Amino acid sequence: MAEKILIADDEQNIVISLEFLMKREGFEVLIAQDGAEAVEKIRAEMPDLVLLDVMMPRKSGFEVCQEIKSDPALQSVLILMLTAKGRDTEVAKGLALGADGYMTKPFSTKELVDRVRSMLAGR
Repeated sequence: MAEKILIADDEQNIVISLEFLMKREGFEVLIAQDGAEAVEKIRAEMPDLVLLDVMMPRKSGFEVCQEIKSDPALQSVLILMLTAKGRDTEVAKGLALGADGYMTKPFSTKELVDRVRSMLAGR
């Protein structure tokens, strides 16, 4: 069975390219357009990994990460935060809230696929 990845991002062009990339790599892909929808889909679908944008409407990626990682039933869901904000304080905040990884936009598709595969292999 294919591993399930949730893409949580409010920028449609990013969602389209990430969805294409992840499907091409053989993953089952779910989409959330904002933070609140991301939490709902994580609870309903239990994805293996979430590609989580930091800056989103309704709930930020930081809020989503904190909510998911503080719920014992959801702690196994891996979170890879994706953001244009690469400052050390932003990275530290994401990791402190429980994110399993952090990538700064722009990133290469190969780099992202390698990171997703290594995170899933390490569970």
